[in-house]
Amino acid sequence: MRQRENLATPSATVAFVDIAGFSAISDVYGDAAALVVLEVFEGMVRDALSGYEPPIKWIGDEAMLAFPEPDTAIQVLGTLLQACRKESRLPLTRAGLNHGPVIHRAGDLFGSTINIAARITALASPGQLLATQPIAEAAVTRGIAVRDLGMVALRSVTGEVPLYEIELAPSADPAWIDPVCKMHAPYSSYRRAAPDGPWFCSPRCEESYRRSPRTYEVPR
Repeated sequence: MRQRENLATPSATVAFVDIAGFSAISDVYGDAAALVVLEVFEGMVRDALSGYEPPIKWIGDEAMLAFPEPDTAIQVLGTLLQACRKESRLPLTRAGLNHGPVIHRAGDLFGSTINIAARITALASPGQLLATQPIAEAAVTRGIAVRDLGMVALRSVTGEVPLYEIELAPSADPAWIDPVCKMHAPYSSYRRAAPDGPWFCSPRCEESYRRSPRTYEVPR
C-alpha cells in the first residue's frame, strides 16, 4: 500500500485534444490524406509545446497533455487552438480539460482526473473546448470568455460535474461546419450569405453526405 501511495503526485491539469473529422477524412479521402492531416496536427502540437513537456501520449489522432496548473494549460492551448483554426488543412479540433490529482506510472497518467478529462472531450462539439471549474476560474482571471453549461452527467462518472465552455479560439459557426469532415468554412468569405442546408468543403464530402446522411451529424 505504501508503494502505491508513493505513485500519487501533486495535482495536474490534463487535456485531450483531437481532430473532430479525422475518421471521416480517412473514409472519404483515404488513409494517405488522413495521415497528412495527422502529421500537420502533430507538428502544431509540438510547436505549441516548445519549452514545455511533450505529450503524455498519442491515441490515434488525439493528444493527451498534462500541465502543472490550469494557467499554463490555458496559455499553451490558447496558442495551439488558435493556430489550428488558422490552418486551412485542418478540420476543427475538440478539447477537454480537467484539474486534479493524478498517478504517474511508466510514463503515463492514471486516475479519475484523466477519466473525467476524456469524458469531457467526448462531449465537445467540433471547435469547442470544455473544462471543469478550476480551468474556468483561471480563464476568467485572464479575461477569457467562459460560458457556464451547468451540471452535466458524464459516462461512468458518479454524480454530475459542473462544466464550462472556454473560448480560447474564435467560436465556430455551426452553419458553416462541413458535417462530414468537420472543416470550417473561411467564414469571412461566407458570412454575407445565409446558409441553405449543410455547407460542404468539397463535392466528395457532399457526395458522402447525400449517400448516407444519417452517418453524419449536422452541427447545430
